[in-house]
Amino acid sequence: MSKLHTDATDSILSLTTSETDDILAEMEEQAEQDDFPTVGHEVGSFLRLCARLIDAETVFEFGSGFGYSGYWVAPIVGEDGTVVLTEFDEDNLAQARSYFERGGYADRATFEVGDALEAVQHHDGPFDLVLLDHEEERYIDAFEAVREDIAPGGIVIAENVLYPDVEFTSADFEAYLHNDGDANPVPMLENVVEYFHHVRDSPGFETTVIPVGQGLFVSVRT
Repeated sequence: MSKLHTDATDSILSLTTSETDDILAEMEEQAEQDDFPTVGHEVGSFLRLCARLIDAETVFEFGSGFGYSGYWVAPIVGEDGTVVLTEFDEDNLAQARSYFERGGYADRATFEVGDALEAVQHHDGPFDLVLLDHEEERYIDAFEAVREDIAPGGIVIAENVLYPDVEFTSADFEAYLHNDGDANPVPMLENVVEYFHHVRDSPGFETTVIPVGQGLFVSVRT
């Protein structure tokens, strides 16, 4: 579970997060067996809640792996909705397609092999929900690629931002937030903080931090 809250909170979240179907359960088993990084159950539940709250019909994901995050929101977009999954690894994307087909959601999914920043140019939007889960150093580029295509009230969610898979301390994070020149060099952390400053200062968006999973920055187009 998350390193961002207590064991007691983990226990409560495990009891209250959304139920999974057999396909999601199989995805989680695969992730555990293969040590494949996914956002996890509590973040998946949050993504589904966001999609439901804004009645999302169009979702674009930068970095999809074998489709775990996208599968969480697929039931919400409806039969006329679209979830665009992007992934460099063809085998991962083939697995995503298989999971979506078996779950009954393939007709509302588009599978793009290759660079998400190139793939998004082929989709006009507007997007109700955009998920950033690729290379952190490209988060700003991804945000800029879609910012004008986010529907009013739409959401951009950047994942793995508070506890990415690198070693750093809360003091390091604070030092980067305050542009402290004495901060320990942590490139991934630097990328995350640069993204946070960028979206926080972007006109027309309101950004907050959600401490679930490995941390989320959630930006709403106002």
